[in-house]
Amino acid sequence: MSELTSRYDFMFAFDVCDGNPNGDPDAGNMPRTDQETGHGLITDVCIKRKVRNFIQTAMPGKPGFDIFVKEKAVLNNMIQEACESTKDKKDPVDSARLWMCGKYFDIRAFGAVMSTGNDSKKNAGQVRGPVQMTFARSVDPVMFQEHTITRMAVTNEKDENKERTMGQKFTVPYGLYIAHGFVSPQLAAQTGFSQEDLDIFFKALKNMFDFDHSAARGLMSARRLIVFKHADPLGDAPAWKLFDLVRIAKKTDVEFPRQFADYQVTVDEAGLPHGVTIEKIYDV
Repeated sequence: MSELTSRYDFMFAFDVCDGNPNGDPDAGNMPRTDQETGHGLITDVCIKRKVRNFIQTAMPGKPGFDIFVKEKAVLNNMIQEACESTKDKKDPVDSARLWMCGKYFDIRAFGAVMSTGNDSKKNAGQVRGPVQMTFARSVDPVMFQEHTITRMAVTNEKDENKERTMGQKFTVPYGLYIAHGFVSPQLAAQTGFSQEDLDIFFKALKNMFDFDHSAARGLMSARRLIVFKHADPLGDAPAWKLFDLVRIAKKTDVEFPRQFADYQVTVDEAGLPHGVTIEKIYDV
């Protein structure tokens, strides 16, 4: 695999229609919002979870693309496997760390803490991942709705004569969300994250919602992925200057957006700083 030698910054736009993109368990699973502005929020953890799920689905069994943080995984057992598979007595922790980076895509990309407390024999160190993402924030404030739902069936035989049970479901009628991301070639060199890995990561962002449909999440779709590439590995401009070149705003005749076509996306390519190119604009 080819070494990653450039710094990248990217913007990822996606939307939700009639769904709850990221419920808050501390608030009765209501959609996450900025309480002061009303803008919708989606955590970086939520987005990375969908990337991990896509990798598991798209590349099952392929060496180097296993997932460390996955459903029902016993992390300590996986760390122990790494420690037992490396025989470097001089630096066993570093050897185990490299072994984990080679096997698990999400460790190479996002990093991980791979130690189990006081047991020094189960320690693969820590990895700071080259791919980092922010929370996603909606372009406009979102108004979520609470719906009462009913269930016809009962759980226990003793309750069969009871009336239907009630529940609640929260949805956002429509929201367009923007997440920002950063890729460091210096950290990529430490984990072995390659150019091919980065291409697969971008592919995951483009396609992951098509493998994550559920009634609770409504219709979620990837809309834009704008990737800025720096000539200098340390970067040719601050990320915020690049992000400011992209303008996403609802059209003047739209009061309440309900579809992506209600927004206009423009990129000021003429304002790109020297050394920065727009590597890719995915219109997905």
